[in-house]
Amino acid sequence: MEDLGPVAWPPAPIKTERLVLREPEARDRAAFIELLASPEVNAYLGGPRPREELERETPEVPERWPGSFVVDLDGAMIGQILLRRATGHRRPAAAGKADLGYLFLPQAWGSGYATEACAAALGWLDDVLPGEPVVLTTQTANVGSMRLAAKLGFTEVERFRAWDAEQWLGERAPVAPPAS
Repeated sequence: MEDLGPVAWPPAPIKTERLVLREPEARDRAAFIELLASPEVNAYLGGPRPREELERETPEVPERWPGSFVVDLDGAMIGQILLRRATGHRRPAAAGKADLGYLFLPQAWGSGYATEACAAALGWLDDVLPGEPVVLTTQTANVGSMRLAAKLGFTEVERFRAWDAEQWLGERAPVAPPAS
């Protein structure tokens, strides 16, 4: 994955009704480790990483690169949104397009936070890169992620096998730039 190119980073925090999308900070380190070590979060992502390894390898300020947003609820990190440029090494249909990824702590599941945060990140992307198509990949077995993709307007491009499971590649039609 590559960054999104000529996008000023970091943007001002993005505020929704309940959440703030912001750049990662040192106070988020423990939540990043929890995300990556959680068996529930990583059930469809190849499994959790060992906590000891994450404690050793995670920098003081984790994931600080363009396209990485912390999802903040009442001052605490509950998830992460990733927007990167797809390289196409896995799926040629995705090459060069913005790729949406997300991880949320299990205690944040079922409250609509992922929909709210992803919609806000996509709205930001539409403003900074008008007309940009966006792709999303998930396992078909991940019912929650499939439901979220549909809510966000992604439609199926293809299904394929990877990591011993059926994967789903969806694309959201580009949002037309405003008429000048």
